[in-house]
Amino acid sequence: MAEKYRLGVDVGGTFTDVVLLEDDGTATPKKVLSSPPHFNVAIKTGIEQAMEEKKLSGNQVSEYTHGATVATNAIITRSGAKTGLITTKGFRDVLEIRRMRMHKLYDINWEKPKPLVPRHLRMEVPARMNPQGGEETGLDENAAKEAIKRLLNEGIESIAVCFLHSYANGAHEERVKELIREIDSDVLVSLSSELLPEIKEYERTSTTVINAYVQPAVSRYFLAMEADLKDLGMDIPIMVMQSNGGMMPSTSARERPMHIIESGPAAGVTGCFHLAKKLGMEDVMTFDMGGTTAKAALIEEGEISRSPEYEVGGEISIGHRLMKGSGYLLRVPSVDLAEVGAGGGSIAWADEAGALKVGPHSAGASPGPACYGNGGEEPTITDANVHMGLTNPDSLAAGTLKVYPDLADKAIKEKVASRLGLDITATAWGIRTVANSSLIRALRAVSTERGRDPRRFTLFGFGGMGPVHAVDLATELGISKVVIPPLPGLFSAVGLLFADVEHHLIQTHYANTSELDYDRINKVMKGLVDEATNDLTREGYTGASQEIVLSADTRYMGQDYALTIPVSGTTFTTELIEKLVEDFHQEHDKTYGYRSDKEEVQIVALRGLARGISATERVPAQIKLNAWKPDTGDRKAYFGPELGWIDVPVIGRTDLSTDARQGPMIIEEDNSLSVVTPGWKASLDDLSNIILESSDKG
Repeated sequence: MAEKYRLGVDVGGTFTDVVLLEDDGTATPKKVLSSPPHFNVAIKTGIEQAMEEKKLSGNQVSEYTHGATVATNAIITRSGAKTGLITTKGFRDVLEIRRMRMHKLYDINWEKPKPLVPRHLRMEVPARMNPQGGEETGLDENAAKEAIKRLLNEGIESIAVCFLHSYANGAHEERVKELIREIDSDVLVSLSSELLPEIKEYERTSTTVINAYVQPAVSRYFLAMEADLKDLGMDIPIMVMQSNGGMMPSTSARERPMHIIESGPAAGVTGCFHLAKKLGMEDVMTFDMGGTTAKAALIEEGEISRSPEYEVGGEISIGHRLMKGSGYLLRVPSVDLAEVGAGGGSIAWADEAGALKVGPHSAGASPGPACYGNGGEEPTITDANVHMGLTNPDSLAAGTLKVYPDLADKAIKEKVASRLGLDITATAWGIRTVANSSLIRALRAVSTERGRDPRRFTLFGFGGMGPVHAVDLATELGISKVVIPPLPGLFSAVGLLFADVEHHLIQTHYANTSELDYDRINKVMKGLVDEATNDLTREGYTGASQEIVLSADTRYMGQDYALTIPVSGTTFTTELIEKLVEDFHQEHDKTYGYRSDKEEVQIVALRGLARGISATERVPAQIKLNAWKPDTGDRKAYFGPELGWIDVPVIGRTDLSTDARQGPMIIEEDNSLSVVTPGWKASLDDLSNIILESSDKG
């Protein structure tokens, strides 16, 4: 029997990463330039290159996993479908009013983003349920038909339907869908009662509209991909990374694309989650630094930290709970990421007061950093690292990208150093120092700002630039251990291959824990468990391959926002409620700095996570890398004013062993490199991870 291969493809705005993984853990990576707006061209090219290198036929590929940016790009570029909204009379302007929150409170020039559905395409229809699910106002079918016809006459491709309190009873929405189908069977329809049966009108409306807005583009994208795979001889389903870190079939992604908006960033965190589990690590911080931004996330007590909502298409944020209001709200579970505008291409500049700044503007892929020789004239973080010898001064990406240190020096001198009255080296070090301070903000946003001590976590560094800065950040935060996973520059594609199938379910249910109706809440709980079980069974997971995890959104009475607390069982009992309440008190104290045993604790929603456990191990016993090796030897590198320029050995990942080697050193690979500063040591574990530890540890 021919050996089987698994294929992971992560699409970014600049590069498309392809990783082919064999049963024995041998990895074949390919990085090709993305091909917007026709991303499928680069995807197919990358797959063909990997298959050609291994001399494979399509039927030898047993699994295809994908990280997509198509939905995100549709929102950012405002290129989604012409969408209509049908809503309850009097609620036409919910998308305009939003949360009445200013993203920049004192900036009179700031404007909130324009709704994805303009006002003339938002139709009001008399129809209203009460919070208990009873009919307050019956559906006016004639008005509904008129609204549908008006939207169709406007040439809309997709319709979002969101009526008041439909989370309690979706009958009105379901009837409108039937009417739409009677008039036009081809137009796409998104119902809030199916997508998000949760209270809060703006959140539910915004989420449903986003789903409708991106659905046509996502559907076309995956249909084209399915055709391309068949051309390559692959008759296998496409599994897509969700924003929450789980996989879903492309057939489901076409129906509910709201779940794949943050597909790419979630893949790297998910890869760290499974790798950490394999290594027996429960508390991990992830650090993903690319060309434009850096992202941080938390894995605590063996679980990925998730947020119940996030914004897409807005400005860069240092955490989902901070600086809201600049984008479009999605009320779906996602990996809780903190993001800052500091990547390898982030531009350094001096402000009018003579202060050194880095980012958030980026040189991008074109022209890119000055040292690339593509016409870039602005100094970037990459240029600073090249000058200091911390990245290869001759070439990057296994020699495929020529580097020009003289152009980096020129940009640093003319654009920054001359204005600050410093020499090039001092300025380059300043750029790296300022960049590190910005990167630390992301790590602190998911740790200290949420009541977590970063010193008890292990830092996982990946992305093209993550390993270059990881040790500096760990030192600053008091972290004593850093892990650089295999293929760090393509690790999001690797993470796709480690992920499980997951479904996240929610149902609004208000209940005071001191006077609980156990029959009623357990009926809701059973409904979630049954739905989760059915979803997994439909996708081929039965018996022991099903894992269902329950939780409750819980708050003190009168609070607006809730904390999601795990529920250790499938049926509520007095003992389970007592534990839930105490767990909530502790989490509230950890997150906000206080607890109140006198306040009523209220459940506002129940959540279910359905996870399909693969019959085979997702993470191989060993990840075997290709035979590429750097030109080893020593080179001069600058480690700050205290140490100055010193000779640093340059080695490859495979030159390391289980015996720790003292820094300083630079570990070069064909997709990234790791800077090991003095006072740290490096070794290689059985999974091909680079393990970096502070020499002062213990």
